[in-house]
Amino acid sequence: MAIRSGLIAISPYERRNTIVMKGCVIMIIKESAENYLETILILSQNGKHVRSIDIANELEFTKPSVSVAMKNLRAGGHIEVDEDGHITLTASGLEIAETMYERHTLISDWLIYMGVDKKTAVNDACRIEHALSQQSFAAIRKHIEEWKQHIRGR
Repeated sequence: MAIRSGLIAISPYERRNTIVMKGCVIMIIKESAENYLETILILSQNGKHVRSIDIANELEFTKPSVSVAMKNLRAGGHIEVDEDGHITLTASGLEIAETMYERHTLISDWLIYMGVDKKTAVNDACRIEHALSQQSFAAIRKHIEEWKQHIRGR
């Protein structure tokens, strides 16, 4: 991250992990926040409204813990909550959620293909998806895509 003339220049990877408000970095998106956003995305894919209780049930967290997280995500501009308690992702929340979902899906599928049982692969992917830099993930994705093309070409 570089600061130039009072403005903050943020790389794409840092932008995914950083909230900038009025020119100040105010919060780094943590793994738990990424998990909440990814969960909201997954739950919303069935076309139903997502509520805090749905997230609590899905993640097996307490309602108070989820409420605190939703407050923080709302303050960070990643979600909106309407008067009925329905939660939707903002553009920034959707970007983070889609990034995490893509990473999770690709890594878990890759581990399963390599012989890791599904439960372990999904759990490991959940941890790995947050730790990889954008550069490393792009290299893994490229390798998998090239490998798939090679297999199809046989």
